[in-house]
Amino acid sequence: MGGLKYPKLEDINIAAKTVLVRTDLNVPMQGGHVTDTTRIQRLLPTLNYLIRKKCRIVLLSHFDRPGGKFVPSMSLAPLVDALSQALGGREVKFGVDCIGPAAYDAVAKLQPGEVLLLENLRFHPEEEKGDANFARELASLGDIFVNDAFSCSHRAHASITGLADYLPVAAGRLMQEELDVLGSIFSGAKKPIAAIIGGAKVSTKLELLINLTQTMDVLIIGGAMANTFLYAQGHSIGKSLYEKNLKASALKILRQAEKNGCRILLPVDVIIASELAPASPCDIVDAEAIPADGMAVDIGPASVELFGEALGKCKTIVWNGPLGAFETSPFDVSTVSLARIIASLTAKKRVRSIAGGGDTVAALNHAGLAARFSYLSTAGGAFLEWLEGKPLPGVAALLESDTRPAPAIMTKRR
Repeated sequence: MGGLKYPKLEDINIAAKTVLVRTDLNVPMQGGHVTDTTRIQRLLPTLNYLIRKKCRIVLLSHFDRPGGKFVPSMSLAPLVDALSQALGGREVKFGVDCIGPAAYDAVAKLQPGEVLLLENLRFHPEEEKGDANFARELASLGDIFVNDAFSCSHRAHASITGLADYLPVAAGRLMQEELDVLGSIFSGAKKPIAAIIGGAKVSTKLELLINLTQTMDVLIIGGAMANTFLYAQGHSIGKSLYEKNLKASALKILRQAEKNGCRILLPVDVIIASELAPASPCDIVDAEAIPADGMAVDIGPASVELFGEALGKCKTIVWNGPLGAFETSPFDVSTVSLARIIASLTAKKRVRSIAGGGDTVAALNHAGLAARFSYLSTAGGAFLEWLEGKPLPGVAALLESDTRPAPAIMTKRR
């Protein structure tokens, strides 16, 4: 997947044009205020480039899952202030709809260098259906389409794939960064290469684990999904969360890894508690001897040492998923400890570290170590599907832009 060829901002005549930018502004909110501006900050290189080019900038995004109808609490209006602040106080205008007269009027009033945020795309059911007529109506608002939402590009939604049928298309700066860095994981990454995969369920990452046994030298499995592998090996796991029906799948993954020369590491000790609650009494036991009334909620210190030793011999590390119930102290210890080890290896330039996924980013932010990794992907589902080796519809639309017929001539309604 490395060495991808796709159109960039510099490859198209963009100056003074009206540019539709698909972004991912599905950011954490509380009380009508943005609580994490990471995705907004990562959008700035694209916006600042377009501002310098005197473009009229129209931002398109979804927020949450309104189910194709207007839900006041899911309006994008509260993001205007956060965007304006991120742009150094530059005014960001707001359109109360993303299509129709309100959208056309808002776009028509834009001056060169101005920024307009249109309302939640998912207020219209046609967005998630990938409706061609909806994409055409969106396209009629602009001259050029810039996809800067890699984190949404695993969805074949109208604003992700459909706009490229009607407008010249280019990758935004964040999309470019994601494609270049993540593409290098499978092409050109320095070896040995290791993947750390955590989280609750094997079922949600089954294809990922299968693919990684073919591409990784070391595969570390933590979180509750490790319990399923321990169970498959015949070990007692007490009251721990696991997936009984995936015993055969877990054993197949272990066999495939051995066949492919991929070393799988599972926890050798775990932290157990009677309940998942803050400051709950806990103990350290061997991973093969979890008592009947015990519940594994984190991996133990011997596991962190084992994993850290293996990672110290690698050149590239990819991480998705926490190793324990990091949201509940003290069961964040192993995730934070391993993050510190990787951050130290990164600082010494001994490894290149790449992390992605919502919980993983949250865990690294919790540890205060996000900035000490080589690269942090903004994507969750798209990051996983990329690692699974699946084609992403939004990326495919970019890659095919050079070979598809010229975009349909649009009748501008502005």
